[in-house]
Amino acid sequence: MSNTYYQIYIHAIFTVQNRVSLIADGWRERLNKYICGIVQNNGHKLLAVGAMPDHVHLFFGLSPAQSVSDLMQDVKGNSSRWINENGLVDGRFAWQEGYGAFSYSRSQIDTVIKYINNQPRHHKRKTFIEEYKDFLKAFEIEYDEKYIFKPVK
Repeated sequence: MSNTYYQIYIHAIFTVQNRVSLIADGWRERLNKYICGIVQNNGHKLLAVGAMPDHVHLFFGLSPAQSVSDLMQDVKGNSSRWINENGLVDGRFAWQEGYGAFSYSRSQIDTVIKYINNQPRHHKRKTFIEEYKDFLKAFEIEYDEKYIFKPVK
């Protein structure tokens, strides 16, 4: 894309279906690397990825050649397929529908990377739902409680 200049940084958050803690320590780093490959193969710049037992934080520089929704479909679809093909969980693995996507400025890159890298310590003080609602409030995003990531009953 000649004469196309951009600087778009996105922090995406998505969760395991039913918020079950299925992402195990034994293969979490492999999942992070696999997601990294998906992002980079789609022409985006990965800045940080951090899988937790029940959710993932993904921070990347977005290329205008692909929409956030198309990238998230690729990340979630291909990574769940990889998890299932490798038999990393009992039964069928799936990501919950939806995701959060939040934009940041260049000056905030280091702060967001540190935040993602400190997830294990961060979640000793705050649950995923508390964290997610904090993002929605901080970005002044209106939401309906029934669409917040919750276990399906």
